[in-house]
Parts: sequence; C-alpha cells; structure tokens
Amino acid sequence: MERKVELAYLAAFYGGVLTEHQKEVLAMYCEEDMSLGEIAGETGVSRQSVYNLLSRTSEKLFHLEEALGMAWRFRRMQEGMEACLHALEDSDIPGATRLLRSLMDDNLGEENTDQGV
Repeated sequence: MERKVELAYLAAFYGGVLTEHQKEVLAMYCEEDMSLGEIAGETGVSRQSVYNLLSRTSEKLFHLEEALGMAWRFRRMQEGMEACLHALEDSDIPGATRLLRSLMDDNLGEENTDQGV
C-alpha cells in the first residue's frame, strides 16, 4: 500500500491517540495531498517542523500497529468475510463453514492470547 494511504488507514484505527494538530497535519498530507511546504504555509511553521511532525506521527502509528495489529486483523476479517460470501454465492456451504471457523479460531485464539489463557 502506498505510504500516504497506509498512514491514513492507520490513522482511522489509532487516530484517537494523536493530538488535534497531528490529525490536521496528517489529513493535509494524506487526504488533501498537500506538500510539506504547503502544509508549512497553512500552519505557519517551517517545512522542517512539518517533516518532523509527520515523521513522529507516522512512527507512532506504525509502532501501534506493530504492537496491537488492529488494522491487520480488520483486513484479515474483511478478506475472510468476502471469501466466505463468495463461497456462499457459489453454494459452497462446506467451504464457507471452513472459512468462518478459521476466522473465529483466529479471533478467539488472539483473544485468549491477549487474556493470558
């Protein structure tokens, strides 16, 4: 995934831990596709400050994803549900059942690991 798209995706999951300023600058960078210079002009800070802020923000988001894996789990569940839907549309009930059990086992296994079970 392109870095800007990945940052915006991670911000959707972990944006609650970012400051309003980080969210605004990240939105300008990722969603509005503004350059560092344009963001600097808009926010009244130097281009270097924008670069530093984006570097710290992206590092924080990638660190959170590495530690928590929420975005990865969401993608995995979404892909599994789409595959299950295709199996059902093809009347492959055993295949859909296997996919659902796999998703449930993955999710339950992660919950048990998180709880120390």
